Amino acid sequence: MIQITIPTPDVIIHKQKQPELSHIYGFTDFHLISREKGGIFMFYNDRDELLFVGKARKLRPRIKKHFEDTVSVMKNYRDEVTKIEVCIVEDPVDREIYETFIINELKAKYNVDKVLYK
Repeated sequence: MIQITIPTPDVIIHKQKQPELSHIYGFTDFHLISREKGGIFMFYNDRDELLFVGKARKLRPRIKKHFEDTVSVMKNYRDEVTKIEVCIVEDPVDREIYETFIINELKAKYNVDKVLYK
């Protein structure tokens, strides 16, 4: 049996109490997220429930796209996101494994692909 553990986040950013200071749904600390590294990201609500898990070759642009894109799975739920956790995972195969594992282990609310628990 293979043992997989959810990696510890390298960066955690929270929605600010004065969201008008940021043009990206209240998050002002995007500069803490790597622009060049790959990894996985997790969106949480204010009750610490996992909303969505994703992976990216370049984290910061991909996460921002979820808040700006009109075709994102999260487009109707952006206001729910209050915390973003980011784990740097450079290997693409490892990213795929972690994403699928976290979606199913923590039952991410808005992931529709890779769901094995429904």
